[in-house]
Amino acid sequence: MFPRRLASVLTSALLLLSSFAAIAATPLPRPSPRPADFTFIDTSIENGSPLHWDFAPDGSILLSLQYDHERDSPNRAAGHWHFRLEGKPGSSHTLVFQNFLNVWNGTSGLPVDARTACLLSDDGRTWRSEKMELVDQRVRLRVTLGPTGSLYVARVEPYRLSDLDQLLARIRPHPLVKIEPIGRTVEDRPLEIIRVGRETALHRVFLRARAHPWEPGGNWVIEGLLAAILADTPAARAHLDQIAYYILPLANKDGVARGRTRFNLRGVDLNRGWEKPPSPELCPENHALEQWLAAMNTRGLRPHLALELHNDNNGKLHVSRPAVPDLATYLESMKRLEALLRQHTWFTEGSTGATTHNPGTLGSGWLERFGIPAAVLEFNAHWIAGKQKAPLGADWQELGRALPAVFADYFAR
Repeated sequence: MFPRRLASVLTSALLLLSSFAAIAATPLPRPSPRPADFTFIDTSIENGSPLHWDFAPDGSILLSLQYDHERDSPNRAAGHWHFRLEGKPGSSHTLVFQNFLNVWNGTSGLPVDARTACLLSDDGRTWRSEKMELVDQRVRLRVTLGPTGSLYVARVEPYRLSDLDQLLARIRPHPLVKIEPIGRTVEDRPLEIIRVGRETALHRVFLRARAHPWEPGGNWVIEGLLAAILADTPAARAHLDQIAYYILPLANKDGVARGRTRFNLRGVDLNRGWEKPPSPELCPENHALEQWLAAMNTRGLRPHLALELHNDNNGKLHVSRPAVPDLATYLESMKRLEALLRQHTWFTEGSTGATTHNPGTLGSGWLERFGIPAAVLEFNAHWIAGKQKAPLGADWQELGRALPAVFADYFAR
C-alpha cells in the first residue's frame, strides 16, 4: 500500500515539475514600446483617479479605470478620471480610456456616450473641452492631445476638498453664515452643514452635493448660489430675510479625496437606502445627516424643500412618487419648481416621467419618511442643452447664481 502511495506522490510531483518547466520555457509577451515623448501619468494629484496605464502597439496610451464596488451587490462603477499627463514639450499623445462597463441592478451599462468630452488644463485650474470618440463597440473612448507637453486631464471640471476649504474660509466671517459640524466620514473627515440666513427665516431650503464622488457639478452650483446670496446688496440681504439655506457641500469626502466614482469607502451608495435609518457603521455620512435632520425636526425647523445635486448623462429633475398622503400636492410643487428652473436658468432638460419612482434616494426617502418635498436635480455632465455646449464649472456657477430667484418665486405662491 505504502509503495503505491509513494509512487502516486512522485508521479504528481514530476507532473507538477514538468508543468513549471513548460511555463518557464514559454517566452513572456514583450511589452509594447513606450512612446518616446511620454514620461508619466501622475495620479498623485488631489482628487486624482486610480487607474492602470499601459501602451498599445500603435503608441496609444491605454488608461484602465478602476471600479468601485457596492456592498452586497453585483453593482460596480467606474467613470471618474482626473490625472496629470506628463510629456515632452510639443509632443502629441493619443489616450484610450477603458473599463466603462458599469453594472447597476444587475444590468450592464455605459456611463459615457457620443457626447462625452475630455477636459484639459495647463495649470489644473483653467479648463477647456476636447471632443472624444467612442471606439471598439462603444466601450472605449479615444482622444488625441497635442501638440502639447504636460496637461491635466479630467472628465468634468474638478472640485476638490481644498476648494471647499477655501470656500469655507471665505464665507465663515459673514454674520449670516454658520458652519456646523455634524459628524465624520468613514476615514474620519469632518462633515459640516453651512447655514446661510437667519434661523427665523420664513422658509428653509436644504441642498446636498457630492453624494457620488465623480459628480462636482453640485459644488459649482453651490459656489454660484453662495456668491449671489452673500453679495453685499439690498436684494441679497432682503432675500436672506425670507429664506435660510442649509447646505451639506461634500457628502462623500473620502471618495472625493481618493478619486473614486460612486460609493463610500464601505461600499454604500449615499443616494440610496433612505427608505430606512442609515447604518452608523457602514454609512456614517448618511447617519450624521439623519441625526442632524432629526434635531431640526425636534426644533420645528424642518426644511420646506430639499434638493440632492448630481451629475449624470441626462440632466433631469428626478421626481419621486412614493405612496404618501397628498402626493398630488407634492407633484404640483415639483411641476412649479421645474417651470421656475426653466424661467430663471439655462435648465431645459425637464423632469422624469409620470411612472418614474426612485426608491431609496434622498428625494424619495425624505418625502416618504419626513414629509419633506424633495427631489434629485441632475446636471448633464456631457452637454448643456440650454447653452449648446459642454459644461464647465462656470456654467454650473451661473445656474447657481440664478437659483435665489427660483426659490423666491417657489415660496411666493
